[in-house]
Amino acid sequence: MFLAVTGVLLFAAVIVFHPVLVPFLLATLVAYLLAPVVAAVERVRVRKRALPRWLAVLFVYIVLLGLLGGAIGIAVPRLIAETTKLAREAPRLAERLRVEVLPRIQEAVRGATASYLPAGAAPDVEPQTAAQMTSTSIRVVPVQGGGYEVHLPPSGIDVEPVGEGAYRVTPAGTADEAPSPDLNAQLSAMVTHLFREGGAQVSTLLSTAQALVRGVFGGIFVFSMMMMISAYLLITSDAIFSFFRSLVQADRQPQFDDLLRRIDRGLGGVVRGQLIICLVNGLLSAIGFYIAGLAYWPVLALIATVLSIIPIFGAFLSSVPAVAVGLQQGIGVSVFVLVWIIGIHQIEANLLNPKIMGDSAKVHPVLIIFALLAGEHFFGFLGALFAVPVLSIAQSLFLHFRMLALGIPASSTAPPVA
Repeated sequence: MFLAVTGVLLFAAVIVFHPVLVPFLLATLVAYLLAPVVAAVERVRVRKRALPRWLAVLFVYIVLLGLLGGAIGIAVPRLIAETTKLAREAPRLAERLRVEVLPRIQEAVRGATASYLPAGAAPDVEPQTAAQMTSTSIRVVPVQGGGYEVHLPPSGIDVEPVGEGAYRVTPAGTADEAPSPDLNAQLSAMVTHLFREGGAQVSTLLSTAQALVRGVFGGIFVFSMMMMISAYLLITSDAIFSFFRSLVQADRQPQFDDLLRRIDRGLGGVVRGQLIICLVNGLLSAIGFYIAGLAYWPVLALIATVLSIIPIFGAFLSSVPAVAVGLQQGIGVSVFVLVWIIGIHQIEANLLNPKIMGDSAKVHPVLIIFALLAGEHFFGFLGALFAVPVLSIAQSLFLHFRMLALGIPASSTAPPVA
């Protein structure tokens, strides 16, 4: 009853105070990532005496903040310049994609659809009578002296803007008529809509990124608070675990220790393993983008690194801006970038995930997708960020209590269904 009431009160406190829990969650994540480093430094002997925990934490933080400060001093000015330039040129890039790249795609679509027609055959279009042509067509006839006569239909014409400085002229009333089924036109319209929407989304994304860079200094207080909380968690970790262990009956405390070890194995693969994979993905992306001569490659490599934190969906999201920028430099550059990204994620799926995360961190991909969608729906980006670690903890709890209730080891699998 005590544990049940305490759990309900804790859950209610989380619901009430969730707007201010972000620094505490991030501090817990940082403390968990740094715990093995602090333990390794603590084992160092100075005059045959181990370092105190607080001194080990202080040493790790000094080294970490020094490396972070050096990286900021070297990389951030370049990133700010590249991001500002990219945000300024985003409308021009989107227009260039629409004007230059889209016609090539349309020509490729026409060539692909024309190959399905018999040789010498024309598309199935109903012939028009002379009266129909006279009533619905716009005719331009040359006259003597170098001029032209323009014959308009009796119903008049419709002039519709279709871009900057461009217009579409059609006979009045034809817009309401049912269009003939033309696969070419439908695909071209779909691609045009995709590029227009994509250009708007890219501009929004770049504006958000630029605002994020400008707001870095505004987040110094939150960062300092997060680092201070994580330092307290690292220094007092033994007391924290002892407190939770004291809530369990004495004869069940070994089972509690087993549960903590199982949770640590799962989180070690999900959190630390995913962080290592993010760094590897970012490094390989930067190398490939630099080889391809991709514009704004530092910013795009940083985007690929950050988005790789999100499993599965991060791979798709990180490829969109890189391929979009590559398209305005040429089809060859965009194809190279796309093939390089696919190769990176093949290496991640077949080499890095099994070797770095290991068997103890395996979570079914369907459960990962469900957790990501649910976390993003209820809590936004932070929900997607913490979805998989929470799922790993839930899986460890389920496997632990299944073992206690049914005697099934966590490593066993169900027999195949006949």
